[in-house]
Amino acid sequence: MKKRYFAGIVTSLLLTSSILGACSSDEGTTGKSGNVDNVNKTGMPIAKEKIEVDGFGAKFFASQDWNKLMLWDEYAKKSNIDVNWKTVQVEALAEKRNLMLAAGDYPELFFASAFPKTDLVKYGQQGVFLPLNDYIDEYAPNFKKIMEEYPSVKQGVTMADGNIYGFPTIYDPKFESLRAGTPWINQEWLDKLNLKAPETTDELYKVLKAFKEKDPNGNGKADEQAWGGGYGILEFINYLRGTFGLNKQGTMNINLDFKEGTEEFRFVPSTDEYKELLTFLNKLYTEGLINKDVFTTEPQTFSAEASKGNFGMLNEVDPKELLKLDGYVGIPVLEGPTGERAYNAVTNGLGNLGMFVLTDKAKDPEALVRWIDYLYGDEGTKMFFMGFEGVTYEEDKDGNFKFLPEITDNPDGKNMDQAISEFLTWPGGYYPGIVKQKYFQGAEAKENTIKNAEQVRPYRIKDEDILPGLNYTLEESDKVSAIMTDIQTYIDEMAAGFITGKQDFSKWDDYKKTLDKMQLQDYLKTAQGAYDRTKGEK
Repeated sequence: MKKRYFAGIVTSLLLTSSILGACSSDEGTTGKSGNVDNVNKTGMPIAKEKIEVDGFGAKFFASQDWNKLMLWDEYAKKSNIDVNWKTVQVEALAEKRNLMLAAGDYPELFFASAFPKTDLVKYGQQGVFLPLNDYIDEYAPNFKKIMEEYPSVKQGVTMADGNIYGFPTIYDPKFESLRAGTPWINQEWLDKLNLKAPETTDELYKVLKAFKEKDPNGNGKADEQAWGGGYGILEFINYLRGTFGLNKQGTMNINLDFKEGTEEFRFVPSTDEYKELLTFLNKLYTEGLINKDVFTTEPQTFSAEASKGNFGMLNEVDPKELLKLDGYVGIPVLEGPTGERAYNAVTNGLGNLGMFVLTDKAKDPEALVRWIDYLYGDEGTKMFFMGFEGVTYEEDKDGNFKFLPEITDNPDGKNMDQAISEFLTWPGGYYPGIVKQKYFQGAEAKENTIKNAEQVRPYRIKDEDILPGLNYTLEESDKVSAIMTDIQTYIDEMAAGFITGKQDFSKWDDYKKTLDKMQLQDYLKTAQGAYDRTKGEK
């Protein structure tokens, strides 16, 4: 599992985290399939007589065949619902799902397909995606309970027309080590060079410079690399947002925060603080202190390179768990040039909203809503993330779960993600369901990551300061989508240009003028109106 999915970063940064519905889900209506008599409302199996379903899913490992995977085979036996899977790797997901929908050649259900909210509204109103409100009310007790416990979840999954069209990823707000954590730094290299872990951006620069130039691995070769990541530049930016005084309201609306001392929005990627952040990353990148292929590398390609042990600092999860590399510890939250020291890349726990949808081809929607709801309860969550007792995990007398050595110390040298993927689908971070610490035994639940989160906690944004996603009306969401699709592409391209040096910072004012020409002020006005309206509703 990668934190980028938690931050809403696998995604269109604004559109998947901001275009939230304004109406109550109680207004949605759904029909019945006519096969309701074949559905047991509680317990297993879900279907009295076997149901076969066509499904489409996104997977992280090319070697997986979901039609032969233990997770789905065992769940089919338990539920009496057998899904015939077609899959695609996550890198090709958006293109594949869009082509299927455009051609009308789509399945009964989409699983782990990461539909952005604009697609949920679009295909929902076209009747392609089923409204799920009534089905949830009657057949999804686990998901209903979560919405009652966390009202922001209900607000977030409800579209502007009052309907719920997708089941989301939810990260339990109580799971602290999943919410916040810093990159990992090689303590052995620090000790070898008689350095301390950096506490400021200036100290970070000096440490990275020393890692690259002073042979900390002691092999007499200039083969060390300083700071690396396999999921793009956003991970680097997110770590430094609070350090440079950005996103003091969190990252549910990642491009927005308040002007100091007000509740008036500003656009983060056009602020002076963001310019300073990019300037710092430009310094690191142009001096070879960030992996040069950061904008193009794929996660698995980067992991293969990082597993050689030649990086002094790494993003992602604990290198010991992911790459079998010892000696890394969480780096401190840094103090920035103006004295800011905060970790602000935090959300309220609601991830991608379109991780499971039913289409108008679904013949048994009641059964399929029960099928997916199981993954939001304790038993289904345990199955999805832990697998099967005696095969992938064991339970001790105190009721604690842990993976078997075949998973954590694989005899074939596979890392944990690779080993567990022979049975389960969760590695890579694409799934509907709720992630709880008790049942999630990935790196985020391990001692080192918990310790990392503990040292971040004093600097992490307070929960009460996190601004939930904005509730746009349907008209507003169309407007925001039209504006921000182009703007997001532009700011991403320009960030890459400024960091790599292909764009000179003397062009910053031209960059901001271009944003205004792209109707940035209209977007800010719409966002402000949505926020002010929400305040009035309280």
